[in-house]
Amino acid sequence: MPAITQVTEALEHIAPLRLAASWDSVGLLVGSRRPQIARVMTCLSLTPEVAAEAVREQADMVVTHHPLPFRPIPRITADTSTGRVLLELIHAGIAVWSSHTAWDSATGGINDQLAAMLGLDHVTPIEPDAIHPSVGFGRAGTAPAGWSVAKLSSHIAGRLGVRGVQMVGISDHPAGRVGIVCGSGGDSLAAVTQSGCTTFLTGEIKLHQALEARAMGLAVIAVGHHASERFSMEVLAERLTEMAPGLSCWASRDEADPIQWLE
Repeated sequence: MPAITQVTEALEHIAPLRLAASWDSVGLLVGSRRPQIARVMTCLSLTPEVAAEAVREQADMVVTHHPLPFRPIPRITADTSTGRVLLELIHAGIAVWSSHTAWDSATGGINDQLAAMLGLDHVTPIEPDAIHPSVGFGRAGTAPAGWSVAKLSSHIAGRLGVRGVQMVGISDHPAGRVGIVCGSGGDSLAAVTQSGCTTFLTGEIKLHQALEARAMGLAVIAVGHHASERFSMEVLAERLTEMAPGLSCWASRDEADPIQWLE
């Protein structure tokens, strides 16, 4: 079994915590730095179902993308869903780690993976890191020649396995230069347009942000928050297994998108 320090060092190598946004909660959020761990589960969000799986499968650590707790909480009790999840994990001795926006921004992280899925060329961060300009917030790259916004939408929907996307703009316009911000990227419209993008791929966007994008002439493809990030939990589990020999690591099998399509 690898030492927990070996696992956390691997996690920081994969997604350096200094890349996380200043408002984010990352690193070890719950638990102690005990000598050794054997089993790690990755997930997008720590729901009651995911926590129950971690306990049932005897995980030593859960690496969750979305931090729990995210904001400081005054008490941990069974009166709230967050409290019940945390108490269940604490009682089982399961630690919680989050890389969140560090994994979004890292080399080979979520936004890089989305850019690769789309086959973008000349990919650069939307906001480069001051120390290593090849990484940073978001990604921007050029779509394959001849691809329209509709073609880009259809392609990424197929790659992510979603039944549809939300779109702002004119579908038959050229995709051109594409900005990518996984998750909830609606607050990034100005940065995306300033980087020369005419199309924006993200997870979710609010109504007033969609109206603003349309007024700016920016096409938006929203694939769903869960879908824009969940696939990368499999990748994270694989990379962690490679970097920490002897560690059993898997992505949650019980996790599901809480937002469902109805025919």
